[in-house]
Amino acid sequence: MERVWLNRAMHVGFFLLLVASASRLLVRHGLNAESAVNVGLAGVVGLVYGVGVVFWRPLGQRGRLAWLVAVLLLWLVLVELAPSFSWCAIPLFFVCLRLLSPPLTIVAATVLTVAVIVAQINLADRFDPSQILAPVAVAAMTVVIFWELRRAGILEERERLSREIHDTLAQGLTSQRILLQAADRAWEGDPALARSYLRQAMTATGENLEEARRFVRDLGPADLAERSLPDALKALCDDFRQEGAEYPLDDRTQAVLLRVAQGALANAREHAHASRVVVTLSYLEGEVTLDVFDDGVGFDQAAPGPGRGYGLRGMRDRLAEVGGTLVVESVPGEGTAVAARIPL
Repeated sequence: MERVWLNRAMHVGFFLLLVASASRLLVRHGLNAESAVNVGLAGVVGLVYGVGVVFWRPLGQRGRLAWLVAVLLLWLVLVELAPSFSWCAIPLFFVCLRLLSPPLTIVAATVLTVAVIVAQINLADRFDPSQILAPVAVAAMTVVIFWELRRAGILEERERLSREIHDTLAQGLTSQRILLQAADRAWEGDPALARSYLRQAMTATGENLEEARRFVRDLGPADLAERSLPDALKALCDDFRQEGAEYPLDDRTQAVLLRVAQGALANAREHAHASRVVVTLSYLEGEVTLDVFDDGVGFDQAAPGPGRGYGLRGMRDRLAEVGGTLVVESVPGEGTAVAARIPL
């Protein structure tokens, strides 16, 4: 999963460090021919770096690699002339981790760390071990932080895809199976009815395919692309109720409520064996709520059984992302009530 905020922070950090290093150079040495050349070269480094940031997508993978090599070479020349620019290595290190394969990352990390060590030694009046140990420690911590963030991003993406599959594809495939089974039973006695079931299954297949494409691209639910949240919920169930006058909700809140409803309905269909499911959307002052009640077999919340735990956990995770909460009430033999609440 792409950490957009981290990328932006590293880009901003690079330019801030570049400006800070140029300021330090001018304060310590004043404006003369040598410092002017160094500041001018720093400006070129910043310009080349900025071009890569602005045209990141159009450059493509090969273009980005060429850009990174150009930035690193210019920066190495700059550090050789003016060691105070060495701390720009930290954001450059992140870019290397982001773009390069592990073997090339090791090479780049070694070059960057050595350049910083040499720069620190050149800046100091005398040698001390910190000039070597500090850059090595910073490089090691940078690698650990980056790879931990990448691992966390991968886990988040897996969790997102798992929730989407549970709430959309699993539900859609269940519906297709029911329709195909009905078509098989009607095939001999009523071919027209069987074809009707097949057409419905084909429609459901197309809808599932569109949902799969959208959640892979991390887009909102297809059901909300052309209709309101109440209309989308109404299409999901036979008994939908709305309380309060509808008011605008942001796209993310609507998507979460729809997915929670889909998950609750899937649980009711697969586990509750309910004869009736009621979905209620309430527009209240300061919050919006979604209640799904079924008159099915219920379950013991202390031991939910196979299939129950994951769906409920996915709903809670979705709601937590928008500051919402989920309350589940169920007793064996007395049905299940799922209540989602999102403060506005």
